[in-house]
Amino acid sequence: MSDSFLSASILLLLLFDPFGNAPVMTVLLKDVPKERRQRVVLRECFFAWLALLAFMWAGESVMRVLQLSQTSLGIAGGVLLFLIALRMIFPQPAGVFGEWSGGEPFVVPLAIPLIAGPSAMAMVMLLVSREPERFWTWTGAMSAAMAVTACVLLAAGPLIRRLGERGTSALERLMGLLLCAVAVEMLLTGIRSFAGSL
Repeated sequence: MSDSFLSASILLLLLFDPFGNAPVMTVLLKDVPKERRQRVVLRECFFAWLALLAFMWAGESVMRVLQLSQTSLGIAGGVLLFLIALRMIFPQPAGVFGEWSGGEPFVVPLAIPLIAGPSAMAMVMLLVSREPERFWTWTGAMSAAMAVTACVLLAAGPLIRRLGERGTSALERLMGLLLCAVAVEMLLTGIRSFAGSL
């Protein structure tokens, strides 16, 4: 793994997957008033940035104190995504977010685990643990990747207006199916990792 600022930024951008998350973001914000959508996107990106910064600062220490592993983090993220995906495929009266009847997400699942997922958290911890003296370089790389992610997600807004209600509903179910596949892959990866450690 290259230690350059640019390569770290690109690597983290790939892990944030803004192009893959843009359709999901579009679906999840369909009930949010138009004037609030950009603010919600920026807020969720900011929370994702804060979460990753926290993991860069103290993630490894906290996980060690709580006796948590990367495997358990990945499995927990997979379970959470799977439950959300089921609600997208089989809509509930309360919406995807349950008690958030207004449909506006807060931290989960947009900031965590869609943007700041287990892979991104593990990567920022790995970067810092390998070269802790370059902490501010990794912070800058993570910030640059998050800025690009925010720009991509902000551009997803006009898609909501073009799809209409039926198109958004169909896209929601499709994204739910894809999220199910992602969640299962995360679970299988965690299970394989756990089996390999036995």
